[in-house]
Amino acid sequence: MKIDAHQHFWNYDPQRHGWINEEMKVLKQDFLPLHLKKEMDKVGVEGCVAVQADQTERETDFLLEQAEEHDFVKGVVGWLDIRADNLEERLNHYAEHEALKGLRHIVQDELDDRFLLQPDFLRGIKTFGDYDLTYDILIYARHLPVAVEFASKFPDQKFVLDHIAKPEIKTQEIEEWENGIRELAKHPKMYCKISGMVTEADWQHWKPEDFTPYLDVVFDAFGADRLMFGSDWPVCTLAAGYREVYELIGDYISGLSQYEQGLIMGKNAIAAYNLY
Repeated sequence: MKIDAHQHFWNYDPQRHGWINEEMKVLKQDFLPLHLKKEMDKVGVEGCVAVQADQTERETDFLLEQAEEHDFVKGVVGWLDIRADNLEERLNHYAEHEALKGLRHIVQDELDDRFLLQPDFLRGIKTFGDYDLTYDILIYARHLPVAVEFASKFPDQKFVLDHIAKPEIKTQEIEEWENGIRELAKHPKMYCKISGMVTEADWQHWKPEDFTPYLDVVFDAFGADRLMFGSDWPVCTLAAGYREVYELIGDYISGLSQYEQGLIMGKNAIAAYNLY
């Protein structure tokens, strides 16, 4: 089964989605499962993982509702306040929802570059480790050294690195990012999404070869058995259509075996998020 391991849904609200500025005005509309399904069907993607874009439990509830109503939404990476004293209570509340497969915090927007190492956040990660949930790491390249230290504290926790840690593809900066990626990949349960790349490039003038050095690194560091395709729809539409993003990865992996391609385009997401 082909799985899109990373996309978003929303009913657009100017206040809840304040991060969508005028440069991103194409995103100032509703993006819902049936809109995505049309795009998925065109390229043969059969399922998806919906990821939070708003840091509220209301967002988590909304995504779980979409999963309940649309069977192609195979899992949800939601948001709970991982630092809260009542985290265990909230986890127990959501435990009845089989579609909840993981949690994410928008660390890239935190003012503290060492946010991941705050004691209350570490306590929360340890707490939800008992619930067999993944944690999606959303950071910029500069956060990679901290992410390495963070992940090392939880050797048994499944992690998923979003968007290959957002390197500066537009300016082709790579050295420090590569060092961090290779260190993070040493964590035995660290997966990586090959997603979100087109929006880190020149939105109007990117070329497939712009991404090759970065893809070469993550494929060498993680191997085909810990990488997964994600569209980052609808955010990707700032720079590329759904098919363009799908074909960008498909073309890059076309020289791999059918088995390896199957891992990247679905089986690894199934394993990382327990989508069985």
